[in-house]
Amino acid sequence: MGTSASDWSRTQPPFPCSKLGFDGFILGATEAPSDIDPAQSCHRLASCSLYRCPLRAVDILQHWNRQSLAKQFLLAGGVVSLCAMLLVGALVTTLIEAAVTRNSAATTALYVDSVIAPILPDLKTAETLDDVTTRVLDETFGQGALGGRVLSFRLWRADGTVLYSTDKSMVGRSYPPSEDLRAAFSGRMVAQFDRVDDPESASERASGKPLLEIYNPVLQPWSGEVVAVSEFYEVAEEFYHSLSQARLRSWLAVAGVTIAFFLLLSAIVFRGSRIIDTQQRALTQRVAELSELLSQNRALHARAQRASQRATALNESYLRRLGADLHDGPAQLVAYAALRVDSEVLMDPAAARPKREAEILAIKDRLQEAMDEIRSICTGLVLPEIETADLSDVLQRAVGAHRQLTGIPVELSMQASSRFLAPSAKICIYRFVQETLNNGFRHGGGVAQAVRQYYDDGSIVIEVSDKGPGFDPGNIRPGGLGLAGLRERIESLGGSFDISTSLEGTRVKMALNLSEMEHA
Repeated sequence: MGTSASDWSRTQPPFPCSKLGFDGFILGATEAPSDIDPAQSCHRLASCSLYRCPLRAVDILQHWNRQSLAKQFLLAGGVVSLCAMLLVGALVTTLIEAAVTRNSAATTALYVDSVIAPILPDLKTAETLDDVTTRVLDETFGQGALGGRVLSFRLWRADGTVLYSTDKSMVGRSYPPSEDLRAAFSGRMVAQFDRVDDPESASERASGKPLLEIYNPVLQPWSGEVVAVSEFYEVAEEFYHSLSQARLRSWLAVAGVTIAFFLLLSAIVFRGSRIIDTQQRALTQRVAELSELLSQNRALHARAQRASQRATALNESYLRRLGADLHDGPAQLVAYAALRVDSEVLMDPAAARPKREAEILAIKDRLQEAMDEIRSICTGLVLPEIETADLSDVLQRAVGAHRQLTGIPVELSMQASSRFLAPSAKICIYRFVQETLNNGFRHGGGVAQAVRQYYDDGSIVIEVSDKGPGFDPGNIRPGGLGLAGLRERIESLGGSFDISTSLEGTRVKMALNLSEMEHA
């Protein structure tokens, strides 16, 4: 039995808008009634959109209300002032451009008309210009002051025929009269700057020069009737610069007045909201400081707790390793010596003297080996007197001990400094050099081992390197402090620990902040 769309919609929980696709269905749904009404789905989608839009508008309004009065005025007043400045500036520059263009065109047209008017015949009765008139016009526009100012000249008849042109290919040709040409035949001068878009003005466009296009009516002297229209293009480079200066001055004037007006109002508004903003910032800063202190205290407490737990675990691990070293080394040798003491050779009075001496010598050798191993273990546990030593002595002692123990040469480079270091920092540096050199000897064969000390950005940096085959730090089980212990010791002093290893060698680096170490 099928389920209707209305029944199905009543039984389904309302679904969020984000689950709706463009067709109104739930995206990703694998089971839905086949007879669901698409119109109902679209209605649900529209309802979700109507619910969501007011919420978004409310969020924007709340965010706006949280802003200070000065910010609200700065945003709203700035937008209004900018729009007003653009509108007024565009209007003023347009009016100035139109006025300057018309005045310049009128001056040029008057000058051209005064030159060519005596040359032209009665154009009301003449259909074309005779050769003499054409030659005189050619000479007029080809040389002299007018020839330098006017790029091209045309004389139009009312039907769109070109009576004369400096471009001889256009003479006698007819073109559909343009709007500007018709306006000129109505008795009105038309001028446009840098808008050469007529079909017959291809050569002028190709010149690439700023041009002032002028359509000037030619009047019959005794009747004042328009008998022709002169079209000419003036090279307006000077006019272009003057117009640019006028535009710039107008924009600067409008912008200056707008900015001055806006700044005056802003000063009044800012003065009113300054006290509120100051108090609000002070309160916010105090709350932030308290929150930051609380966060720091929590972080320090957690760090101290983790450090204590790790230190306890490391100490237990170190004690277990120490017990294992004593049990597997000296204890076994002493036990072996104790067993040999009760041997038949020593217990039998009749045993030969050479055998007894050999047995005693073997016991003595085992005990000596046990003593040597105990001294070796103690050597790693007991530090030399470094509390009163400076940094160079600490590094030289650590490197010297390693050279004496392994017989491997180690390169040492130091940067001289008289900065004071706390005993804890010296001990940390000594253990770091000792452990890293030992690890390099065990895992890298002690190839080209080097210790480098330098200062970087207020920190003392110790770097131990070798050119061995590298190793996996996760598989190391050292007999001394180990990398984990070194890292914990260094980070407990506020320092940093870094290790990099490859087939070309290993580099271990530690850094301690000098300002913290001087007061540790």
